[in-house]
Amino acid sequence: HGKENVDSRHSRGRGGETTRFHTVNVAQPVRFSRKCPTGWHHYEGTASCYRVYLNGENYWDAVQTCQRVNGSLATFTADQELRFILAQEWDLEEKAFVRKDQHRFWVGYQYVITNRNHSLEGHWEVAYKGSSEVFLPPDPIFGTAMSENENVLCAQLQCFHFPTLRHHGLHSWYAENCYEKSSFLCKRSQTCVDIKDNIVDEGYYFTPKGNDPCLSCTCHNGEPEMCVAALCERPQGCQQYRKDPKECCKFTCLDP
Repeated sequence: HGKENVDSRHSRGRGGETTRFHTVNVAQPVRFSRKCPTGWHHYEGTASCYRVYLNGENYWDAVQTCQRVNGSLATFTADQELRFILAQEWDLEEKAFVRKDQHRFWVGYQYVITNRNHSLEGHWEVAYKGSSEVFLPPDPIFGTAMSENENVLCAQLQCFHFPTLRHHGLHSWYAENCYEKSSFLCKRSQTCVDIKDNIVDEGYYFTPKGNDPCLSCTCHNGEPEMCVAALCERPQGCQQYRKDPKECCKFTCLDP
């Protein structure tokens, strides 16, 4: 870590001599602004990315759509993760199955009915094998489109659009017919995203999405590591200039 200006420091060397150090052009700490593809929301607590899809699919089609983007229907490992989801402003358009004040999304749980006598008794399960340890929802509200022959219902998380309701974490869990069409929430691991918004595979060199186009890093577990920066000389014969935000050592001269 250094200072932007020249930093002069003194230390006492052997024999009482004063040694003077000058540090010039010290690289500043870099903040990487993106760890998810465009349209995804990043949560540091789980190192994961989340996205709502609005194209109205049944549960099984939603599962396949999430798998095609290297993810799965979202499940939650802690209450803090759920609060993060509820607090987001998802870019929701006006659709026939999207109410203006509230939104319901398929998520990665299923409700298994064990008794249909007087009330629907059953329990929640994670919908797919291989999930990390997750918490299970409370007792659900049962959807109106249920069939008497269905023994497995699918989970919809309802959250609210109004900021006051959203920030208070108000939400509901529904057990719904899995063949109903609904928006859905996908979750995937965070990834490396380069300065041109391309996804970078593990182990490859790339320039992270941030404020330094002269940085070259290695992608490791969705994080830029072992970064090396190039320093550029200012353009000769030009008093005022602008750096290109996406090309290393490229300038535009602003002189008349």
